[in-house]
Amino acid sequence: MAKKNRTQQRPSAVNAAQAQQSVQRQYTDNPSNRLRLRIDDLHTLDPLTQNQRVFFEEYHDEQNMAFVLHGVAGSGKSFIALYKALETVMDPSQPFDGVVIVRSAVAGRDIGHLPGTEDEKLAVYEQPYIGICTDLFGRRDAYQRLKEQGVIDFMSSSFIRGTTLDNKIVIVDEMQNYSWEELYTIATRVGHRTRIIFAGDLRQTDLRKRGDPSGLVKFLDIMGTLNNIAMVEFGVSDIVRSAFVKAVIVATMAYDDAH
Repeated sequence: MAKKNRTQQRPSAVNAAQAQQSVQRQYTDNPSNRLRLRIDDLHTLDPLTQNQRVFFEEYHDEQNMAFVLHGVAGSGKSFIALYKALETVMDPSQPFDGVVIVRSAVAGRDIGHLPGTEDEKLAVYEQPYIGICTDLFGRRDAYQRLKEQGVIDFMSSSFIRGTTLDNKIVIVDEMQNYSWEELYTIATRVGHRTRIIFAGDLRQTDLRKRGDPSGLVKFLDIMGTLNNIAMVEFGVSDIVRSAFVKAVIVATMAYDDAH
């Protein structure tokens, strides 16, 4: 994604792929001396592909309360979902008071076997969002600061039962690794003035390794029957991570089609 500083607009100095992989760290504004992050510290991003643009447009339609971003790896689904969620929640004029990121604790389905406290067990699943926030704010402690400010909350689907999520932007990431029961449970946690974004790719499910079927096919079918749901399918032309990733995915798809 092309990056621009909100307080001082400047031409982008990086190409499309670099902008979404957290490589370029040279920004004109450095908020590192401030502990509290503000919306002005969030770098403005433009969509890089047509389907990213479709998501941005659908997101700005306030009638849409849920979004499904499905498609190939490297298309920026998690990146753009977290960006738009943070942009909304950090805007004082908006009624939302936090972003909730939900992940399924695959490979064990139950994270109880991992050592440490609940927070320590979940930390391994938070790494992608630490990287995204570092890129979005240009500082390595951005994710931790946002958690301390109450802007971001991270939870496992193992601990979501019994909760009601009001006034939140919820991101259900890697949705291919959820059972139908988990996806249903999460969807029914949505409370007043909450929007929810599901992101993932059925081709990347880890559940096949366990003989545990993903609930995503049934979930996508049901979501497709609802109103006020925006569903965006990302394809090969949306891959922005790198040329190598695109080549691997294209070759793999060709192999699967031939066999």
